[in-house]
Amino acid sequence: MVNIDKFAGMNRITPTADGSNTLYNEEIGEHYHSKHGALQESLHVFIKAGLEHTAGCFPDRQIKVLEVGFGTGLNFLLSAAWCLERNLSLSYVSLEAYPLRGKELESTGYNAYIPDSLWQSTTLNYGKAMQQTSEIAAGIQLRILHTHLHRYDSPERFDLLYYDAFSVQHQPEMWTDEIIAHACQFLKPGGIFVTYAITGKLKRALQGIGFHIEKLPGAPGKREMLRATKLS
Repeated sequence: MVNIDKFAGMNRITPTADGSNTLYNEEIGEHYHSKHGALQESLHVFIKAGLEHTAGCFPDRQIKVLEVGFGTGLNFLLSAAWCLERNLSLSYVSLEAYPLRGKELESTGYNAYIPDSLWQSTTLNYGKAMQQTSEIAAGIQLRILHTHLHRYDSPERFDLLYYDAFSVQHQPEMWTDEIIAHACQFLKPGGIFVTYAITGKLKRALQGIGFHIEKLPGAPGKREMLRATKLS
């Protein structure tokens, strides 16, 4: 099992405007979530605009999610809770170049937003999930890969891509046309790309590789966000 406590403690806990916490990554120089509300942002962008929408597009089947940026685990926890409530299966693969230590994950207080059993199982299996696919709950599988996106390769194809990298100001290499195309190749036809960000460059990059673009209202603090569908 991966020793998650070996990772350097580069993060400090920070409250956000909706009362939920985030962490500040001192190496990157940015918070993992919006200061306007970590919980609100994750629910708005990744659950409502991403997971709920995708479940409607691919009914009666396991939902397969690829996430760029596991971070504090909030997107996974809310996704798992949403699927458990609806008796849906979830296969969740997340890429994380800067994994949190177990104690940092536990310090977030996100247990307040999900069932106790899901929180306990996730924190207990966090290190194991970085070594192999782990059954977090009935029908809920998690795999966290300690790697950079450009090094990721897999024959597996996904229904939904959560693109939750740090912002272009702090991680410009995560928003190039090339890296967006690399990430999107892992989506199935009809698969959904969702992110908190929206720029002309990002829209053009996705359109150039065959995606239909939607501009949606953004989470608190952002006017708009982006959702895109892979046409073929």
